[in-house]
Amino acid sequence: MKLKFALSSAATTVALTLGASAFAGVGTGEVTLIHMGDLHGHLVPHPSVRSDAAGKTEGGVARIYTLVNHIRRANAGKTLLVNTGDTVHGSAEAMFTQGEAMIKVLNAFEFDAYAPGNWDYVYGTDRFLSDFIGPDAKAKWHPVIANLYYDNYPGLQAKNGQTVAPPYLVKQVNGLRVGIIGFTSDRGPQAGDPKITAGLRFTDGAAEYDKYVKELRAQDVDLVVVISELGLHGNLSLADAIPGVDVILSSDKHEVTPVPVVSRNGTLIVEQGMDGQAVGELRLSVKKGKVIAKKYVSHRITEKLAEDPNIAALVAQARAPMVRGPQFRAGAVTNPFSGAPLRQPIDTVVGQTEVALHRSNFANEAMPAVLEGSSHDMLTDAFRAQAGAQLGVITGFRYGTVVAPGPIKLEDLYHFLPVGAQIARGELTGAQIKQSLEGKPQNAQARAGEWVNGWTAGFSGLTADFDPSASQDSRVSNVRINGQPVQLDATYTVAGFYYDQIPTLINRLSANNIRVLRDKDGGMLDATEVVTMYLESLPGKTLRAQDLELNRIRLVKPLPKAEHGIREIQPLGAVSKQ
Repeated sequence: MKLKFALSSAATTVALTLGASAFAGVGTGEVTLIHMGDLHGHLVPHPSVRSDAAGKTEGGVARIYTLVNHIRRANAGKTLLVNTGDTVHGSAEAMFTQGEAMIKVLNAFEFDAYAPGNWDYVYGTDRFLSDFIGPDAKAKWHPVIANLYYDNYPGLQAKNGQTVAPPYLVKQVNGLRVGIIGFTSDRGPQAGDPKITAGLRFTDGAAEYDKYVKELRAQDVDLVVVISELGLHGNLSLADAIPGVDVILSSDKHEVTPVPVVSRNGTLIVEQGMDGQAVGELRLSVKKGKVIAKKYVSHRITEKLAEDPNIAALVAQARAPMVRGPQFRAGAVTNPFSGAPLRQPIDTVVGQTEVALHRSNFANEAMPAVLEGSSHDMLTDAFRAQAGAQLGVITGFRYGTVVAPGPIKLEDLYHFLPVGAQIARGELTGAQIKQSLEGKPQNAQARAGEWVNGWTAGFSGLTADFDPSASQDSRVSNVRINGQPVQLDATYTVAGFYYDQIPTLINRLSANNIRVLRDKDGGMLDATEVVTMYLESLPGKTLRAQDLELNRIRLVKPLPKAEHGIREIQPLGAVSKQ
């Protein structure tokens, strides 16, 4: 294989030449795949402060549409636009409308195929089906889902064991028959009601991958494309084990692939990060059984792209009931998870920060995101302070937006905390706290002791050492709580996420003596309101650098080196040696 690539501030371009596929059909032509995924509710641009920043801001669906239109015009009649999930959750606009705000805007994109992500199920099975499945679905996105089945869904027991959506579709594009197989996550959303996906059954996709690749190849398709929310590691493992797929457009773990990852069987795998920061363009040429990837570009979505006026108008319309202006009504919309009302416009400034707040540093940089983020440090400080607890805790995830030094808006807090939780104080043992730091491999295909993914939980009031080279469950040492060594059999007060649907848990850990934070009148408080109260308690309502202790989790040995140019979560495990 020959690789040539050139970097620019706005995009990464790769020209590749691949050998002939043993599974090719007979058609000849070109097709350009346009790929977006992991949008996580981001309608408008957000700041870019990471070391690879291509502009001052990133994202914004009106900018994305401008790029999509440009690619479509440049390749008229030769494009397919796909969305690989985690779209309708992750922002105030998404949450308070249960995804409807995103659907109304993105219907204008005219997706050719869609594979849902785990967070696209977060509003419940009924909502998922009405939004995405069937001819009357609100989202006109053409879902393909090979590994999701009906499982005693009320009123549809006759469909038990059937796939919820077609497992694949075949598109005729510029003289080519393109088969597209879709895979959703192998898990539902890990927040709120554990019964949120009742009536649905997920699989890891392995059996379906093998089955439908063979089925499509038997139909003499010219190109097999998988669109998948199984994550880069999961998708690479499948492509290494099973031949016959030309391209996998991947989502889930938020990596940006500067060059395609190539499986042992020659499958190209690409992923575009999160929150609309990048959109992929992969131009393929097929001629008499030979597939050539002529060009791959991971386009960065920055202020260099003008906003499409029609999409910008749809975005403004979707946001109007929640931002300052004549359409906003306090309490008119409520959090679907807790019932807490939206009391003030989401563009309200609720504080200031001298520190950039995010969890996105690369694995070879100070305070890498797999271990810690300044956003999580601030949030857990807020939980701890407002609850009067010894510790604050939050699930380890690189989820949410970026807040540059300057104003913090309420909508920023909703991007950080889109899971609709309340905050409660309870008691956990030292052993529970250490285990939550250890985490677990987030892919069942991980081998014992292998570094795969697992994000470390965020804590306030705690420091620890972390050794990524140690075996699982033995990576964390020297755990100190407020400066004192942790006692595994001792009990500590901890503040974190709480849901009425699982009233014995804090941050998904079984806790004792739980007390939910309420306002002065005993009313419901959303987690964003708890953080707002904390910011208001700071001098000048400003988070100063000296107020925020960073590097709470100390690396005692380096994280694994990057592979395939991906500096975010490495290595992948089953990695091809090309």
